[in-house]
Amino acid sequence: MAQQDAAHGTPSLDQARRQIARYGLTADPQAVLVAARLMAAGARLGQAGEAHFARFGLSTGRYRLLADLEDHGGEKSPSQLAASLGVSRATVTGLVDGLEREGLVARRPAVEDGRGNVVILTARGAQRLRELAPEHYRRMQAMVGGLSPEERAVFLDLLARLVDGMAALTAD
Repeated sequence: MAQQDAAHGTPSLDQARRQIARYGLTADPQAVLVAARLMAAGARLGQAGEAHFARFGLSTGRYRLLADLEDHGGEKSPSQLAASLGVSRATVTGLVDGLEREGLVARRPAVEDGRGNVVILTARGAQRLRELAPEHYRRMQAMVGGLSPEERAVFLDLLARLVDGMAALTAD
């Protein structure tokens, strides 16, 4: 969709209609537009998130891993982290390697299975989370500040349904 809505840098409804007609399809232009704008917003949000966490010397992935550890008692196996973050074990390994070099997490043998390791949140990692929390949560709240509490509730419901529908993009 080459033509963009000037205000948001996203496709317009007319553009969606033209492309659907060009290919002789019967798709709903509004549905296509919603999906296209959601994908564009996701990309922009990802970029903004990376810039946001860079202020704190982190990436989005590194922050999510630290926060996940903190939310689960400060300790998890790499496979548990991969599952809860929705990434591969290799991605977790890379994130943990970098966080370990900074002293924000550590690895230690698993108590129940000495062959495996667990990742633990260090005191330094917990301190980093405490230090960034005021600015992080202030900015998160500001990001959705234009929505009323009722609109946020509706948005959360809609977002959950959209996430459920994402499987359509990857289904065979």
